[in-house]
Amino acid sequence: MTPVDATIRRVERADLLAVVRIERACFSDPWPYDAFERLLDEPAFLVAERDGEVVGYVVADATPNHGRDIGHVKDLAVHPEARGEGLGRGLLRSALARLRGLGVAVVRLEVRESNAVARSLYADEGFEPVRRVSNYYRDGEDAIVLVVDLAEWAAGA
Repeated sequence: MTPVDATIRRVERADLLAVVRIERACFSDPWPYDAFERLLDEPAFLVAERDGEVVGYVVADATPNHGRDIGHVKDLAVHPEARGEGLGRGLLRSALARLRGLGVAVVRLEVRESNAVARSLYADEGFEPVRRVSNYYRDGEDAIVLVVDLAEWAAGA
């Protein structure tokens, strides 16, 4: 699903400025540079690169949970000029595959209630809503918490 001219790979420290620029272009309450810097070693902090330029990223981690580890997609963004090309889906799938390879059973994420494009992508990938968190975002908007079982996801359910 990822365009042939884009490569998805692990983030490198040299990518962080580009990641922060994309974050600022995409979100009204962007993460600061040091937040990304602290997550550099996460197993599924990936970037999509095209023509030597970072055009998207995903940050996901894993937390041990009594043999049924839980993954968390913390952030996913594609530069506005590169949207609609399958990069977000490719990044998400790559992160989920990495987490599954680490033994993660379930992955969760939070998404703005108003973000119909992201919610559609997540639904297509098997994420299901489990609850709403009131006033999750700084501007007061609610978040919808979504989860996916990685065994079912891998089976194409």
